[in-house]
Amino acid sequence: MSRTETTFAVMSILFCGAIFGFFYAWVCSTMWGLDATDPRVAIAAMQAMNGSVRNAVFFPAFFLTPVVLAVTAAMFFLRGRKAPAGWFVAAALVYLVCGLLLTMSVNVPMNEALAVVAVPGDIEAARTIWQDYSERWQFWNQVRTAASGLSLALAAIGLVQGGRA
Repeated sequence: MSRTETTFAVMSILFCGAIFGFFYAWVCSTMWGLDATDPRVAIAAMQAMNGSVRNAVFFPAFFLTPVVLAVTAAMFFLRGRKAPAGWFVAAALVYLVCGLLLTMSVNVPMNEALAVVAVPGDIEAARTIWQDYSERWQFWNQVRTAASGLSLALAAIGLVQGGRA
């Protein structure tokens, strides 16, 4: 495998790993922690976290992962290396549809709706709002986490295939 192929394949793995890790952290700690706290605190904390995630550190992993994967696939394909190219294309498509587009069509609208909610003083009203939000949000987050993990695995297979003569 050439140095350029190796560089792009490793970049693809890093990008997939970064977004998978981001989504996975929500699955195994953040949301459980919020679910365990006062729902008024959970709503306010989620509003703050959703407001802070739009930043230059998050942008590359979230938006550029399918681009890096597609560039890697194109590079392998143009060099006549169809097997690794196919794995990187598959990784790009899985993340694009079940990671990025899913997030933009489900999780982001849910986050935007929660952002305009005034945190109620009544704990039971807050509990109802939080439970309705959290259960649905976590389901779709688990889907995008699994998809991102699958993209990571597909890219890893692409890297292995690319290393074969």
